Amino acid sequence: MTNAAPRLADIEWRIEPGLTAYADSLAAMETRAEAVRAGTARDLIWLVEHPPVYTAGTSADPVELIDPRFPVIATGRGGRYTYHGPGQRVGYLVLDLGKRCRDVRHYVHALEAWVIAALAMLDVEAFAAEGRVGIWTLDQGREAKIGAIGVRVRRWVTLHGFAVNIDPDLEHFGGIVPCGLPDYPVTSLARLRPAQADFATFDTALAATAARFVESISRFP
Repeated sequence: MTNAAPRLADIEWRIEPGLTAYADSLAAMETRAEAVRAGTARDLIWLVEHPPVYTAGTSADPVELIDPRFPVIATGRGGRYTYHGPGQRVGYLVLDLGKRCRDVRHYVHALEAWVIAALAMLDVEAFAAEGRVGIWTLDQGREAKIGAIGVRVRRWVTLHGFAVNIDPDLEHFGGIVPCGLPDYPVTSLARLRPAQADFATFDTALAATAARFVESISRFP
């Protein structure tokens, strides 16, 4: 598969090379969101990779921070503790929902559906689970989380997005209770489809299914 950018009207598609410090990505997102809100910048879909870090969402419970072996950064997204690190594809979306669906629940479900569609192109059958935000699949017959969803919407402009485990060190999730769900393990594309477990392949699958995602949030439910 080739890593071609999709044709998305009014949305910039950006893939950041190397590792991007989490704090730097937060600052860049905030700046871009203000510009999008002001009408001076295009919407953005930004694909990055981070050094190891634990992030705390607005519902994070300190009891679920078991071993803070990496920096812990509080963030304004929804959800609890999440790990980001090398081998994980993180997608940040700065989109003006004011000119699209104006429905946060619809947006989150559309985001889940996009990642599920991309994984399906790589022969991974993923799904959304009632009451558990995120992307799930079966690993040796057991439900396991392969992707996290965490968003923030301020004045109808979105921030944050998704994180999908391509080939991270899954032991790094052991420092937290991932997303507050102790009864479910995490998995990765490398465990399920090793031949497909690289960023270029996954990014191409995201690009191939991006237009459908954008169209779905451009309809008013």
